[in-house]
Amino acid sequence: SSHLQKKRRAATARRQHLKSAMLQLAATEIEKEAAAKEVEKQNYLAEHCPPLSLPGSMQELQELCKKLHAKIEAVDEERYDTEVKLQKTTKELEDLNQKLFDLRGKFKRPPLRRVRMSADAMLRALLGSKHKVCMDLRANLKQVKKEDTEKEKDLRDVGDWRKNIEEKSGMEGRKKMFEAGE
Repeated sequence: SSHLQKKRRAATARRQHLKSAMLQLAATEIEKEAAAKEVEKQNYLAEHCPPLSLPGSMQELQELCKKLHAKIEAVDEERYDTEVKLQKTTKELEDLNQKLFDLRGKFKRPPLRRVRMSADAMLRALLGSKHKVCMDLRANLKQVKKEDTEKEKDLRDVGDWRKNIEEKSGMEGRKKMFEAGE
């Protein structure tokens, strides 16, 4: 058993090692992503927001203010549209998740308990009050006399032709006949 324990320990150690390696890799990837985002942000700002040079006259200053206001409005509209889109998508996601949850819930198999139940009780449970037929299985059985079984035994020994026919019919029968070389 010590061999088994060593194997288990080795597997656990390997699992731990892999886990830490994956975490390390993920951390590195996150750092790279953050750096890339920062670079992207700087490039975007450089392209879309040139350094501000304030004009000298009042007239030019007012013009600049009007331009900036127009830009702010455009950006605000864009931001609003994006937010609405995001909310819509989030709602759709939530709905789909709820549907998934509902579906999972519907088909969850209950833990089954063994229950001793007569055929009558089973039919009553399934059919409710509509169940009238009594299912006393023993009542419908044919009474067999001892002599009858003796006769059947003799017939079996001779070889019942019906049994023989059934054995030779269908693919199974053909297979048996082929294997027997008939």
